[in-house]
Amino acid sequence: MTRKDSVRELARQIYVAAQNTKGEGLVVLDLRKLTSFTEYVVICSGTSSRQVQAIAENIQKEIKQKFKRIPLGVEGASNGLWVLVDYGDVICHVFNEESRAFYRLEHLWHDAKRVVFRKK
Repeated sequence: MTRKDSVRELARQIYVAAQNTKGEGLVVLDLRKLTSFTEYVVICSGTSSRQVQAIAENIQKEIKQKFKRIPLGVEGASNGLWVLVDYGDVICHVFNEESRAFYRLEHLWHDAKRVVFRKK
């Protein structure tokens, strides 16, 4: 597996982990041609602060199991409004519905190609 394929697979596994915890409105953006700080961004929502926290925790658990990787950083986990899980090449944002509507990251990166993953 090439590095390019492994980064894409990491993004896919983050998507699946969020999906497994009933993350809503899942979006994966390919930022490789738009920025140098990351390759993919995964965005999703939870319906409550507890669900936002559970989604972020499950992402970390599943990625650690499948890739033996821990995030470079996790921000916002204690409040459950917006949790950022940073794996360097892939960054995941888990929002509550209000925070997602306020920050509108999909709008910020409107030029990014959307990646469609299906659960295997």
